[in-house]
Amino acid sequence: MEIIKGGVTAAKGFKAASVAAGIKYENREDMAMVYSKEPCECAGTFTSNVVKAACVQWDIKLNESNEKMHAVVVNSGIANACTGEEGFEACRKTADAVNKCLDVPANSVAVASTGVIGAQLPIDKIVSGVEKMADKLGDSIEDGTNASKAIMTTDTVNKEIAVTFEVGETTVTLGGMSKGSGMIHPNMCTMLAFLTTDVAITKKLMQEALSEVVKDTFNMITVDGDTSTNDTLMIMANGLANNPVIAEKNADYESFKDALFYVCRYLARKMAADGEGASKLFEAKVVNAKTKEDARTLSRAIVASNLSKAAIYGCDANFGRFLCAMGYSGAEFDQKNVELFFESEAGKMQVFSYGTPIEFDEDEATKILSCPEVMVLVDMHEGSEEATAFGCDLTHEYVNINADYRS
Repeated sequence: MEIIKGGVTAAKGFKAASVAAGIKYENREDMAMVYSKEPCECAGTFTSNVVKAACVQWDIKLNESNEKMHAVVVNSGIANACTGEEGFEACRKTADAVNKCLDVPANSVAVASTGVIGAQLPIDKIVSGVEKMADKLGDSIEDGTNASKAIMTTDTVNKEIAVTFEVGETTVTLGGMSKGSGMIHPNMCTMLAFLTTDVAITKKLMQEALSEVVKDTFNMITVDGDTSTNDTLMIMANGLANNPVIAEKNADYESFKDALFYVCRYLARKMAADGEGASKLFEAKVVNAKTKEDARTLSRAIVASNLSKAAIYGCDANFGRFLCAMGYSGAEFDQKNVELFFESEAGKMQVFSYGTPIEFDEDEATKILSCPEVMVLVDMHEGSEEATAFGCDLTHEYVNINADYRS
């Protein structure tokens, strides 16, 4: 596998566009479209929140059908959640606009929104945005990058990646973009993300791969404990690489799944590091747990704890907070088996060993915890399973951002 420049336009046959529609933000692009003239197999995962945005319900219906997918239209600023029948009508009118401009079936168009909950979309601006983007669609790296910037809300950086890999003797490409900074907690995939690939693969196998990969990538993020109403992850595969169709779980399927995991994990870590107000990426890796689910539960509990996040922000080696979070996580373990370490580019330090604290140099610990990426490593010594959760520190700026998000 090779990392290449680009994002959603890296794979053959995909185009993207963005536009300043004036939905909420001024003087910035706030709508994006990703399009393939060739019909695509699609797969997706969506929020577990019972309160699902209109666009999420629209996309679930598309994903569960046998329809091919041609495009996705995304707006930032307004979430189109808790908007009743008017919200569903906005989805339909958006898809109809794509149908009119690009001559693709309306039921092949996904829609996604992010922003303020409870506000209606200005549908005239949305339709006008679709019309403008249809004329701007391009397959350059810049077109894809601009699309990744247009879907941002409180994100401070855009998030995109592309890779090539081999399926049999054919080189195929997978690219993607995501957004997410706040209202992020692991119960689906906790954000908006759109992946494009020119690989030929059946819908069934692509869905199975995506559903499996999301467990240890996007589902392992937590920023603030809030599961969004709009979480959407979709992948489009147009088959233009002309590889033999992946229709069984063979070596080609594993190559695809490995690349999918890499792309999703990359985007997940970028989102966690860019959590609202964050100053550093905070990871927790649990190894040698009894079960995979225990490892996931324990690592997520560590990064989800506000006290743990505050300690990371303050570079305070208060390891008791991490052990406390593990203790109430719901996973059963014997604390007498546990070892705990702090790790970053500045070094690695053990602070807890088999139920007993270890004397350590506070200044050295502060140095380790002051790096832009910090890991709490926990060895359970009870099995062979492991998992890593991704989060960020809790800063004063997080409160500032969310105190006036709507007003």
